[in-house]
Amino acid sequence: MPARAGHQGCPSMPDSPPRVTPAAWLGRRLALAAVDRTARRLLPFLDWLPLRMAVLHGDMIAGITGALILVPKAMAYAQLSGLPVHYGLYVAFVPAILGALWGSSRQLATGPVAILSLMTAAALTPLAEPFSDQYIELALLLTLMVGVIQFALGSLKLGTIVNFVSHPVILGFMNAAAIIIALSQLELLLGIPPARSGSFLRDIGQLLANLGQTHWPTLAMAVFAFGLLEWLRRQHRISKVAMLIAVAATTLVSAVLGFERNDRASLAQLADPPLRELAEAYARADQQARGLQAAIYAQTAEQRRLEEEDPRAAASIQQLLQVLKLDLADTSAANAERWQTLLRARLVRVDGVHGADGEPPRLYPVGSVPEGVEADARAWRIRRIAGDELHLVGGGDVVGSVPRGLPSLRAPTITLEGLASLLSAALVIALVGFMESMAMAKALAAKTRQRLSPNQELIGQGVANLGGAFFQSYPACGSFTGSAINLQAGAKTGFAMVFSGLFVAAVLIVLTPLLYHLPKATLGVIILLAVVSLITPGALLHTWRASRSDGMVALTTFVVTLATAPDLDKGILTGAGLAALLYLWRTMQPRVAELARHPDGALRDIKVFPELPTSPELIALRFDDALFFANAAFFEDAVLDAVARKPQAKYLLIVGSAINQMDASGEEVVRHLVERLRASGITVVFAGLKKQVLDVMRRTRLDQLIGAQHIFPHEDQALAAIYRWLGREGRGELQLTTPPIAPVP
Repeated sequence: MPARAGHQGCPSMPDSPPRVTPAAWLGRRLALAAVDRTARRLLPFLDWLPLRMAVLHGDMIAGITGALILVPKAMAYAQLSGLPVHYGLYVAFVPAILGALWGSSRQLATGPVAILSLMTAAALTPLAEPFSDQYIELALLLTLMVGVIQFALGSLKLGTIVNFVSHPVILGFMNAAAIIIALSQLELLLGIPPARSGSFLRDIGQLLANLGQTHWPTLAMAVFAFGLLEWLRRQHRISKVAMLIAVAATTLVSAVLGFERNDRASLAQLADPPLRELAEAYARADQQARGLQAAIYAQTAEQRRLEEEDPRAAASIQQLLQVLKLDLADTSAANAERWQTLLRARLVRVDGVHGADGEPPRLYPVGSVPEGVEADARAWRIRRIAGDELHLVGGGDVVGSVPRGLPSLRAPTITLEGLASLLSAALVIALVGFMESMAMAKALAAKTRQRLSPNQELIGQGVANLGGAFFQSYPACGSFTGSAINLQAGAKTGFAMVFSGLFVAAVLIVLTPLLYHLPKATLGVIILLAVVSLITPGALLHTWRASRSDGMVALTTFVVTLATAPDLDKGILTGAGLAALLYLWRTMQPRVAELARHPDGALRDIKVFPELPTSPELIALRFDDALFFANAAFFEDAVLDAVARKPQAKYLLIVGSAINQMDASGEEVVRHLVERLRASGITVVFAGLKKQVLDVMRRTRLDQLIGAQHIFPHEDQALAAIYRWLGREGRGELQLTTPPIAPVP
C-alpha cells in the first residue's frame, strides 16, 4: 500500500504528552490539600508561614525583651521548686520553644511559673530531699508524666475535661497557693534556716517564733533589692528590665561586700560539750530517719509487687509500714526540737587553743570563750548537719556555682514506685497547668481575635513537658507575666518564644559564671512581687456575692489548701469534690414554683409574692430543671405536697418550659403521677413542653395517656382551657385580663 503523501520517508514523530483530564487535576489538588491539612495539624506552626521580615523582626524584639525579664524569674522559680537555679533556665529554654511551636496561641509564653514550681516542691519533698540527685530524678519523671497526661488528653480531644474543675476551686487554690509562696520566701528574706516538720503552717509558726535569729545582712539585702526594684519599675524607660538591673546591682554589691561566708567543720570541733552532744544526737537521729524513709520506700514497692501474688504477705507489709511510719514521725519530731536549739546557737572560731600546733579550730558559743583566748570576730550559724560534718554560714546565701552549658539529653529514670507515688500529683499539675495556660491564652485571644483550639493547646503543653523531661526540666505551663509581656512587646507569632528560648540558651552558655554572687534574697523578693497579684480577696468576695455555694467552694478550697500544705493536691481535690457534691445537691432539689398571676401579666412564684391570689380548684406548678433520675423523686414529692395542700383541686397545670430533658426515670414518675392523680379525680395538664421532652412522651406513648387535649404549647392557652372546663370561661384568678394570642400555625 503506498505511503500517504507528506509522510513518505519521514521519521516517526514523538508522542505528544498526555492531556491532564479535569478529574485527574481535581484529584491531585484534593490530595495536595489533604497533605497540607495533615502537615498543619501535625506541625501547627506552619500556619505562621510565610513570614514578612517586619513580623520576624518584631517577634525577635519581643522574644529578647521577654527573656530579659524571664531569666531572673526562672532562677527564682527553680529555687521555689526545690531545684538548683539553673533548672529554671532549662525550663525557659526547651519547653518554651516546644510549647510555642505546637500550641495554638501565638502569644502564649510557656515556661516556669510560681504555682507549678510550688506544686512540684509539694509533690517531691515528701519523697526526697530538695536539691538532691534523687529529688532531681523524681522531678524529671514528674515532668514526663505531666507531659504524657496532657498530650494524651489533647490527642483524645478531651480538653473540656478541665471544666470539671470550676472557677471557684481554682480561685480558692490560687489565693492559698500565692500566700504559701509568699510566706515560704520569709526564710530567704530573713536568713533563718528553715524547719522541715512536714506541715507548712507549723514551719511558718516556728519561723516566726525564731524572728530573733534574723540575719540582719540578709534582711538588709532583701530590703535593698525590694526598694531598688520598686524604684526601677516606676522608671518608664527601664521598667521592662527592672528585674535584670536589680539582679545585676545586687550581685555586684554581694561580690564587693563579700556577702557570702560559708565554711565547714566537724562535730568534734564544737568546744561546748552539751552543744556537741546535742549535735551528735541530731546527726544520729537524722541518719536513723533517712534509714527509716528508705525502708518505707522499699517496703512500699514490695507491697505493690505482692498485692496480686500474695495478698496475705502484702497485708503483713502494710502493718510493718505503719510501724515504720510511726517510728519516723517520732524520730522527726524529736529531731525538730533539737534543731530549734541548734538553730539558735551562735558560734565563734578560736584558732590554736592552748598553743597546740596543728590543732583544728574550735567552735565556742558566743559568750563562752575562755578568758585570754582571742576569738574570730565573725559569728557563725549552723546551716545543716550532714553526718559528722557541720555546714556553717557566716553571711548571706548566694546562688553559687551555676553549671555552664546547655542541658544534656537524657531520659528520666522510670520506676513503678516513682510512677505510683507521683500519679495523683502529676494529674493535678497537668490540669492546673493547662487551666492556667488556657486562661491566659483566652485573655490574649480576646485582644488579638485569634481563634484558639483547647485540644491543640493541650497537645502543645504536653509536647513542651515531654520534651522538657528529656532536657532536665521540671513542669512548665503558660505564664501570665511572660504572655502579657509578649503581647505588649508586639509578638505576632510563636517565633517570639523561639527567640526567647535561644536567648536563654545564650545565657546558659556565656553568662552563668557571673551569677555566682547573686543573693538568694533577691530571688525571694522577685518571687514575692510576682505572686502578690495572685492574692485577690476581692474576687473571692465577688464569688460569694454571686453564689453562696460557689463562695463556700472557694473558701473551703482556700482553707484546705493552707491547712494541708505542702500537700497542695488535697486542697484542689477537696474543692473539686465539694463543687461536684453541691452541684448534685442542687440538681436533686431544684426549684418547684407554685404560680399565680402577677399584675404585670406574668405567672410568678407565690413564695416570692405571697399576696397574689390563687385558685382552690387549680394548681399551677413550674419545674425549673431537667427531669431525670436524680430529681424525679423530688418532683413527685413536690407535686403530691402541692395537691395535699389543696384538697378541692380538680386540675394540675405543670408548666414545663424550663424542663429541657427527661430520661426514663422522669418519664416513669410522670406516668405514675398522671395515673394516680386521675384516680383521685385530678386532671394533669402540661404546657410549654420542649420538643425533646415531647419526643420522649411520644416514643413511650405517654402523650396518649395524658391526652392530646391536655398538652398545650403555652400556659395561657392551658389556663383558658382549664377555666372553660371548670365552667368559668373568661374569669379566673390565674387568667390574663386579655385573651391569649393564638399560636402562629
